[in-house]
Amino acid sequence: MNTSFQHLIPKDFNNDSRVWIYQANRPFRTKEVEKIQDELREFASQWLSHGVPVKGFATVLFDQFVVFIADETATGVGGCSTDSSVRVVKNIEKEFAVSLFDRQILAFIVKDNIRLIPLSKVNECLEEKIISAETLYFNNTILTKQELLDSWVIPISKSWLARRIEAIYKSVH
Repeated sequence: MNTSFQHLIPKDFNNDSRVWIYQANRPFRTKEVEKIQDELREFASQWLSHGVPVKGFATVLFDQFVVFIADETATGVGGCSTDSSVRVVKNIEKEFAVSLFDRQILAFIVKDNIRLIPLSKVNECLEEKIISAETLYFNNTILTKQELLDSWVIPISKSWLARRIEAIYKSVH
């Protein structure tokens, strides 16, 4: 699976720009992505913080992740403007019958496809060798554009899940 996405992220946004990632519980179909992209473009072009335009960007990546970026060098993003982006995400959930807020489901690249695994099943998948320390993981906990570019799609061994792997390996060996 081609994991290149960096070219899709605006280069003119500060590296400290804030990022929010919402992972869908299923891949979006092509027509859905097109419609969602239109809605996200419209939102980003009208995104405001206390009446001031936000330098914002929003897109769908890998047909499964809704990503928002706000460059706060010009305008800070407050609670109300963050809430407005959350409303967009909730509308997408409703319109396309998907879940975008379940943080207990993790995404990995397994056999060239995105595979969703509940956090409660990660140990089992490690033991059964479905995933390993080298398996690529979508680290949706990232907070900035620089982290998105450098640390979003990373081996499990370089993520917060590494501690879990160490515990599994110690118990098996």
